[in-house]
Order: sequence, then C-alpha cells, then structure tokens
Amino acid sequence: MIRCKPLLGTFVEISIRENEDGLEAIENAFTAIQRVQDLMGFHNPESELSLINQLAHKEAVEVHPWTAQVIKIAKEVYLASDGLFNCGIGHRLVAAGLLPRHITFKNHELGGIEDIQFLAPDLIKSDRPVCLDLGGIAKGFAVDMAVRVLISEGITSGSVNAGGDLRVFGKTALPIQIRDPEFPEKLIEIGSLKDGAIATSSLYFAKRDQQLSHIINPLAQHLSEVHAEVLGSFSVLAKECVYADALTKVLALSDNEHHPCFKRFSAQALRIAA
Repeated sequence: MIRCKPLLGTFVEISIRENEDGLEAIENAFTAIQRVQDLMGFHNPESELSLINQLAHKEAVEVHPWTAQVIKIAKEVYLASDGLFNCGIGHRLVAAGLLPRHITFKNHELGGIEDIQFLAPDLIKSDRPVCLDLGGIAKGFAVDMAVRVLISEGITSGSVNAGGDLRVFGKTALPIQIRDPEFPEKLIEIGSLKDGAIATSSLYFAKRDQQLSHIINPLAQHLSEVHAEVLGSFSVLAKECVYADALTKVLALSDNEHHPCFKRFSAQALRIAA
C-alpha cells in the first residue's frame, strides 16, 4: 500500500507491505509530518519556530518536545561539525531570496544556534536575537516521526520518502538510486537500503537553470562566498533520517567523506563526483 501527499515543500510517499491493513496508520503518520511542518516551518509566521525567532532573545519560550529535540540535535551537529552545519543562518537565506522576510534584525546583532539555551527540557531562551531555519534537519526528523507512528501502530515493514530523505524499516529492502550529478535525468543505483535512512544534497538543476546555489556556507566571510558552489552529489546513510539530513550539508561543504562528524554519529558518507 502506497500513499503520497504534498508536505514539507515536497511530495511525501509512505509505503507499507501489501498484506498490512494500515490506512489509518498511514494517515496518522502524515498527521505527524504535518505537525512537524506546523511547528518548525519558516514560511509560516505563526509557527513555533517563528515565535522563537521573534521572542527568544526577549523572554523564555516554551516549545513542543519535538521542537526541543530538533534544536538539541541541531546544536549537537553544529558543535561536532565546527559550524559547517548551522541552523542559525536564516537571515542569509532571507537575503538570498530563499526564505520569506518575516522579521528584520541588524545582521551584527544576530546570534546563532549556539546562543539557544535550555532553561528546562521544553523551555528555551536565546542570548542574542536569532534567525533560525530548521529546514536542513526538520524534514529528516519528520520522516523519523512518521516511521515511529507506523511502528507504534503495528506496521512491521515499510518506508517513508520525503523528496529523497528516505527511511526504511522492518524487513523491507529498497534499491537506492541517486541522480547522476552530470546528467540529472539519469539514475545511478548504489545498492539497497534496509532498516536505515539516507539523504542527499546536490545542485542537480541549479546551474542548468542558472540559479544560485541553495547550499549556504555558514562560514563564509563575504556575501559573494555565501552560495557554496559544490560539485557532485552528496549522500549520507544513518540509522535515523534526522542525522542523514543534517550531515549531507557537512559532507557537501567539507567535501570530506572522512569528516569526524560521520563517525561521531555512526553515519556513512558517499560522494559521487560530477
């Protein structure tokens, strides 16, 4: 059984074994994904993320446990990657026209994910104004939450695919195909995936369509260097999709399949050269 819905700025496909009667479980899994989108979507000025960006430097903000979990993981990956993965660059994505302008801060005032402090498990405050964007990690987290719902409702095997952020669970083994970075219409089969997750970052169509890179370098000192012109395709395999999603940015920006981050989070990096 396969169901597909537009969510998270892409199409999300949930598949379970044919012999399982799991339509309700699938709908509940989609509800979990929608919940992540509602909580952490930058485009929604009423989302919990937008509330954090507006208020966290002024007062403590109580957040949903899922939001707290994503922020904690984002901080963890930020520290382990020496800042290559950074959810605190929403202002740069706004300046690049990749995100809407809901709030305005002076750039010199802005802090980052490192400024978020936990006063309690679900209570945060920021030392400085922040413009967080969780788009580089929340999609993977949403996939994990959907899988968690499916398993909790008795589904023994299946997959959740959110625009290439894929997690497979149970006895299902799926062949994994990645677009050829030189010829994006072609697919390269790299093997099969069972009981794990994979995510991929690349600039497949940016150059063809004469668009600026959407991979932002958080360590760039000058505006002209913000858009990282990476070559090739960058995939990360991990047990959970939240880590696979975040770590693709580390791989793309470091261009190092042996970056210490991957061992730290029990992940495997795969780069396909252009």
